[in-house]
Amino acid sequence: MNIRQRKLAYDPLLSQRPLTDINLLVIHCTELPDLSQAREYGNKVLYDSGTGNSGHFYIDRDGHTEQWVSLDRIAHHVKGHNHNSIGIELVNTGRYPNWYHSDHQIPTEAYPDSQISALIKLIAHLTQQLPNLKHIVGHVDLDQEQIPADNDSGLHVARKIDPGPLFPWQTIMQNTRLINIGSHAKNYDKSR
Repeated sequence: MNIRQRKLAYDPLLSQRPLTDINLLVIHCTELPDLSQAREYGNKVLYDSGTGNSGHFYIDRDGHTEQWVSLDRIAHHVKGHNHNSIGIELVNTGRYPNWYHSDHQIPTEAYPDSQISALIKLIAHLTQQLPNLKHIVGHVDLDQEQIPADNDSGLHVARKIDPGPLFPWQTIMQNTRLINIGSHAKNYDKSR
């Protein structure tokens, strides 16, 4: 698997953990237009520790894959589940730029085959590297907080929706032994 190493400057400042603690993959979408804007966001220091929010891996639309955080480091990518998980970010506009506008809650960008193929390869690679990796889930299933809509504080919208309704769970689940523990969990037809 060809993974370009582009560790964030604060990677050494993130807390360490044994690889055996990792049992969960969390699938995200960047909800940004491109990888360079995702990198800008990932570089931002947001915490007193000198670190910010980032996934471990980023996959661009053409399948180009980068690692921004070491596997043995705890990245800030999902509330309450960072210690035991790996975050994989797929470049996709999602709801950009109106993330919290009540009329803009349904993403329209599909995930290209090249990106999904790279994700399947990365999942296979990680299942070989991480002995206790068992589960996969979308970010939306771990962060279900509702917040006031930007355009009407009387309405509430989901803080996180990724990877979103256009994410091809069936294709992913046909190509992995991981168990989906999220809202899309079901008996996937592995024969297709």
